[in-house]
Amino acid sequence: MEVKFKVIRQKQKMAPFVESYTLDVETGKTILECLNQIKWELDGSLTFRKNCRNTICGSCGMKINGRSALACKENVGSELARMGKTSTEEIPEITVAPLGNMPVIKDLVVDMSGFWDNLEQVEPYVSTRGRVIPEREFLQSPEEREILDRMGNCIMCGACYSECNARAVNPDFVGPHALAKAQRMVVDSRDTEVEPRLEKYNKGTQGVWGCTRCYFCNAVCPMEVAPMDRIGKIKQQILDRKNAQTSRSIRHRKVLIDLVKQGGWIDERKFGVMVVGNYFRDLQGLLSLAPLGLRMLAKGKFPLFFEPSEGTEEVRSLIERVQNLPKD
Repeated sequence: MEVKFKVIRQKQKMAPFVESYTLDVETGKTILECLNQIKWELDGSLTFRKNCRNTICGSCGMKINGRSALACKENVGSELARMGKTSTEEIPEITVAPLGNMPVIKDLVVDMSGFWDNLEQVEPYVSTRGRVIPEREFLQSPEEREILDRMGNCIMCGACYSECNARAVNPDFVGPHALAKAQRMVVDSRDTEVEPRLEKYNKGTQGVWGCTRCYFCNAVCPMEVAPMDRIGKIKQQILDRKNAQTSRSIRHRKVLIDLVKQGGWIDERKFGVMVVGNYFRDLQGLLSLAPLGLRMLAKGKFPLFFEPSEGTEEVRSLIERVQNLPKD
C-alpha cells in the first residue's frame, strides 16, 4: 500500500519545515525500516538515530503522529489503525517529528545533553559506601533483586522526557526518566544513602513534587517502566517520614487525603487555608489567598457550605485499606 510520510525536518537555529515522501510499503514494515528506505532510495540527507533495531538500545526515539515512541517498535499497520486510518483512504499519512523537550540538532536527531545531565543529578548509581566490596560481595536475595526489575527495564530512549508536561514548563524538573532511576536506588538493598536521597528528591519542584501526574510518561514508555508510578513510590516514602509542617508540597498531599476521608471530596473552604495558610500559621500565605477569595465571592463562586458526598464511609474505608497495604 502507498503511505505518505511527512517528516518534520530542521537544522540548528532554523525554522522546521515539512518534507513529504510517498512509499509503497507493507503494513508490517516498521517506521524505522520506512525511514531507512527514504534515506537509501529517496533522500540521503535525511538524518535520524538508530542502532539495534530491536527495542533494546532506545536510539530511534522520535514522535510518530504526535506520540513519542521507538521507530523500530511501531509498524505501519498498527500506526494507521491507531490513528483510525484505513487502506481505502486516498493516501494515508504518517507524521514523524523529533522528540520534544530537547533542542534539535538536525532533522530527527535531538541534543540529549540536558537529558543526561538531569539523570546525573539523582546520582543513579549505588552509593559509594555501598560499593565497598564486602566479604561475599553484592549478594541479593531473589526477592530483593526482583524489586529492581521494572526500573531496570528503562533503556533511556527519552520518550517519557519528550512527553513530560512538567519538564516543558519547569526547567528545574529533572524529568521522569531520572526519578524512575532514583526510585531504583531508593529500594536497592545495597545502597546505604536512602535517607539523603529522599531529602534530595524532596526539594522544591526539581524532584518528585515537580511531577504534574499527567500520565503521559506512563502512556508512552515502550518498556512499561511506568515512571509516574515510580515517582509516586518515592513520594510515599517521603510522606511516611514527614509531617504536614515540613513543606507545602507534603501538606498538599496530606490535607487532600484527610479532607477526602472526612467528606468524600475536598472541602474547598478548608483546602487553601490548610495548605497555603498552613492551618492559620502562615500569615503571608493567608494574605496571598485574599485576592482570589474576594474575586470568588464577587462572582458567587465561593462555597459557603460543604455537604459530604454520598458513600463517604465507603471512600474512607477504601483509602484506609490502601494506606494499610504492605509497603514494598
